[in-house]
Amino acid sequence: MLTSITPLGERGRNRNWTGTVIAYFIGSLAGGAVVGLAAGGLGAAIPAGVRPASIGLIVAAILVVVAINEAGWVRITPLGRRQVNEDWLEEYRGWVVGVGFGFQLGLGLVTIVTTLAVPATFLLAALSFSWQWGLLIGTTFGLARALPILTTQTVTDPSRLAQLHRRHDLAARWAKIGVTALVVPLALVAVVA
Repeated sequence: MLTSITPLGERGRNRNWTGTVIAYFIGSLAGGAVVGLAAGGLGAAIPAGVRPASIGLIVAAILVVVAINEAGWVRITPLGRRQVNEDWLEEYRGWVVGVGFGFQLGLGLVTIVTTLAVPATFLLAALSFSWQWGLLIGTTFGLARALPILTTQTVTDPSRLAQLHRRHDLAARWAKIGVTALVVPLALVAVVA
């Protein structure tokens, strides 16, 4: 989906890439905010006396499971089978496509999920026991989901599209290593905290 919204593609559809991307960011931020707010709100609804005392250990366990999955030691298969509807690219205006695609991807859980980091993010938002923290976590997630579309800004001809695909394949491998390297220290901090 990411490579469907490029300057080359938008020009071919007689649309403005910048406008579509701005709408995509708005949609993604909104989608992440909705799920984060809902998750944090659910956590906040749990009475204080029922909340687990060892929240640091629970958070650490979640992060370790994510790290193990990303390292490939144990692989939990992708969740969901739904993609955003690519027919929208030809049927709707750029801002509708941007907001629609961005919102669905910002929600995180309504399309194919290939990493446990996505559901773990919203589980951690719930474990914050705060709608405010949930909103912040979800909005940050939405922003993180939107940022990669900026890598398409140089795709002005088919050869650059092929280059982008190669760069994304390489970046995906490094992202798994990065997630693993990041969550292990976070797990240690969670245990200490």
